[in-house]
Amino acid sequence: MKLIKFFDKLEDKIRANLSHRPWLYALIGSIGIILLWRGIWMIADSLEISGLISAILGVAILSLIGLFISFFIGDQIIISGIKEEKRIDEKTEKEIKKESISLNHIKSDLEEIKNKIDKIRKI
Repeated sequence: MKLIKFFDKLEDKIRANLSHRPWLYALIGSIGIILLWRGIWMIADSLEISGLISAILGVAILSLIGLFISFFIGDQIIISGIKEEKRIDEKTEKEIKKESISLNHIKSDLEEIKNKIDKIRKI
């Protein structure tokens, strides 16, 4: 349990640092994905699983656990396409902070409206 907590905290720190360096983050992430993919590929080869069976099993597994569409397309891309806005990775840090400030203002306004409604209900 302590080991899991250690790696969880380590992952949080690394992710926080890399989030400010998207190119480096993408490079390290792609290396990890490719190495994982290569290892699984080699295991499938040693078990002599055919390409068709691999593809069918892969799609089935990803579909059953809900990752097929979200991995290859992603919710954010679908939502940004519907709203005709930039993807999160295309936005600058300044744009993201501006959106965050706007959301905080909206939250504040909603809280104020809620308080006014509560006062009216008490009357």
